[in-house]
Amino acid sequence: MLRAKNFALALVSLATALPAFASEGEAVSAKAAKLVDLGGGWAITNSMVTGWAVSALIISLILIATGRPKILPSKGQAVVESLIEGLRGLFEPIVGKHAFPAVFPLLVTFFIFILIQNWMGLLPGVGTIGFGHDIDGKFHVTRPFIRPFTADFNGTIALALISFGAWLIIIFKYAGTKLILFDLFGNKADKKETPLVLYFVLSVVFLLVGFIEVFSICIRPFTLSVRLFGNVFGGENLLHGTSFFFVFYFMELLVGLIQATVFTLLSSVYIGLICNHGDDHEHVDEANHAEAHH
Repeated sequence: MLRAKNFALALVSLATALPAFASEGEAVSAKAAKLVDLGGGWAITNSMVTGWAVSALIISLILIATGRPKILPSKGQAVVESLIEGLRGLFEPIVGKHAFPAVFPLLVTFFIFILIQNWMGLLPGVGTIGFGHDIDGKFHVTRPFIRPFTADFNGTIALALISFGAWLIIIFKYAGTKLILFDLFGNKADKKETPLVLYFVLSVVFLLVGFIEVFSICIRPFTLSVRLFGNVFGGENLLHGTSFFFVFYFMELLVGLIQATVFTLLSSVYIGLICNHGDDHEHVDEANHAEAHH
């Protein structure tokens, strides 16, 4: 009971202390702040530095937690293995067993990296400590030292392009050109059970639908990046606009988790829509082979 009371008091203290770091009601700039100007339009921004720092932190923590893998796992290794097994159970049915070994490291990296970046904006001082100047006796931060990578539109575009590039490589490697073209433009109706005229009409329909599907594929990087950026940047503005009221911290924790899951799930679904067909064909071939053998 005493511990619960102390925890509640700590939350109240946090809620009252955090506004000291922020300018009340001040909106967050959509642009990342330049920390080092390299010239020629190139610069190192605070979101880039945050992304590098979090990447190094994730790698270091995993190496420290797992150490040298053992048959009888340590506590850190057990935690990492439990997390991996949980994510495997989520993504393997979507992606398919054939492409899963190549896809899984990418999906795990996406989920952990995006989740930590989404939650970075909840730390005291993030976005509110940095270079600035006094206006009417009040300090205004113009170049914060730290900014979540996913709160920068350039960062979410980079993540979406990596996802799209990996999707292209994986589907051509594990599905092949023939299956991809059939999946996009092929007639999925059974020719033996469909009248010839109707089958021809359906062929034209599937062809037109295929071109629409190609267009939707081309805009996937944009939709992935906008969805992630909009939610994280909106949450960042909400926290600043409400002077970091602690109630919204819990909401942003949930939003950060949901957005990391959505981005990773959509990346896996896009791959599974094409690559997961192979598993069905393998099961059919194995069944036919077993039936012929008997």
